Amino acid sequence: MKVRLFTIPNLLTLANLVCGSVGVVMALSGGRLTTAFCLMILAAVFDFFDGFVARLLGQSSPIGLQLDSLSDDISFGLLPASILYVLYGRMPSLWLGEGPAAAAAYAVFVVAAFAALRLAKFNIDDTQRTEFCGLPSPAAALLCGSLGLLAERNGLVLPREAVLAVAAAAAWLMVSGIRMFALKFHGFGWRGNELRYSFLAAGAAMIVLLRGYAVPLVIALYVVVSFVRGLACRTNQ
Repeated sequence: MKVRLFTIPNLLTLANLVCGSVGVVMALSGGRLTTAFCLMILAAVFDFFDGFVARLLGQSSPIGLQLDSLSDDISFGLLPASILYVLYGRMPSLWLGEGPAAAAAYAVFVVAAFAALRLAKFNIDDTQRTEFCGLPSPAAALLCGSLGLLAERNGLVLPREAVLAVAAAAAWLMVSGIRMFALKFHGFGWRGNELRYSFLAAGAAMIVLLRGYAVPLVIALYVVVSFVRGLACRTNQ
């Protein structure tokens, strides 16, 4: 069977991968965390449009699915881990000092490993077409990457122990069993989309009021709302 490699959706997916790869270089070699975060955002844009264009052109394919996962692990796994690694080196410590204890910085790459697990699970789980099981890797990446942006642009200071805690929390949330709603609208009406419209409105308000600080808070809100929604659904069953 002949496989078409260079379709428009696949080229968009590769653009996602290139953005993630350059972002890793910006973080690890140049320490440019704001640039790395901006490249993550651009990768997320390409990640959204590759699927949209594939459906629009009828060019969805198994190779596109696998390529998408490989690209996402770079852009939303390795890149946020790289940002956390650099951030760890810049932050003060409560009890983790230099020397052997500094090797704890490598623990942040658990984000890349668990993102790969999250993406592999998604590919074989048919229950994640209308909602997600675990935090989507782009959301986890934005949570981690935004800390680097805030540290570089707004002077945010986190102890190294907090950086490790964020990495551990993001990794766990990605492979957790928490059912999280997807921002896939069923038409444009209010009915059936109440939660999505409410969440987007709240997120937009937070961005206007808090700017860069809104990013981790919006992700935290998404997790909390999804968790409460899951509890409510189980209670009503």
